[in-house]
Amino acid sequence: MASGDLSTALLAEHRRHVVDVAYRILGDRSAAEDVVQDAWLQLHDRDLSDVRNPRGYLTTVVSRLALDELRSARMRRERYVGPWLPEPVVTEHAPDPADRVTLDESVSLALLAVLERLSPAERTSLVLHDVFGMSFDEIATVVGRTHAACRQLAARARRHVRAAAPRYTADRAGHDQAVRAFAAAMENGDLERLVAVLDQDVVWRADGGGKALANRRVLVGAQIVAKFVVGLKRTRYRDRRLEPAVVNGGLGLVSRKDGHVVAVYGFTVAGGRITEIDIVTNPDKLGRAR
Repeated sequence: MASGDLSTALLAEHRRHVVDVAYRILGDRSAAEDVVQDAWLQLHDRDLSDVRNPRGYLTTVVSRLALDELRSARMRRERYVGPWLPEPVVTEHAPDPADRVTLDESVSLALLAVLERLSPAERTSLVLHDVFGMSFDEIATVVGRTHAACRQLAARARRHVRAAAPRYTADRAGHDQAVRAFAAAMENGDLERLVAVLDQDVVWRADGGGKALANRRVLVGAQIVAKFVVGLKRTRYRDRRLEPAVVNGGLGLVSRKDGHVVAVYGFTVAGGRITEIDIVTNPDKLGRAR
């Protein structure tokens, strides 16, 4: 098989995996797709016939490109208007509970937002080791540090994540029940039911990127968030329709106006109550959701 045909075949076989790797490093699905395309261009004329572990080899190549892109993106995100959230990954149907009963917190909007606080090297080391099980020797070839340095980067990143990560319960049924209760209460403008489904310290975070209406201040507290949601529904959101969808692996909501997706909601649930609500309204991040 010609080298170009072989690289195309290998990337096609492992595409979902390497896109997942790039997305967790970058928090941007479009950029992750671009990185994988760049990897294909880089490998197109390279002889890969003697590669013994194609999946690992492609993961290393894509991770290096994603790390380079993340370093460039950090400067752009420092100038971002309002809170920054990852580009959501939206699908229409939830997986059958019989097939999957736990949530994959590693890809949730809330946790990806926490990873944004890490340095590029810390984030890459943590993601590759804790999520994808790569050894620190393998990670060293991606980050350009020693085995020991990569171990320290991952440990430091792990401490930061544990301190800042939202509380959640990896129970899909409980998660789904809380999200559906929130949607019904929001549609009906029911303040009492909203407060009941929200954790007392719930966090509301909205990403409009300066291109769509979004609260630039993070809201905290059940009463504050519930009153804000009721106000939204009565004013700016009265002509919008909420629909359930899978958002980054868990049940979330999409909001439509005139048939177009104008917002995507991701939720974190613990103990049957919603602890975080992350809303993306920036149109630049909703292209795939549409």
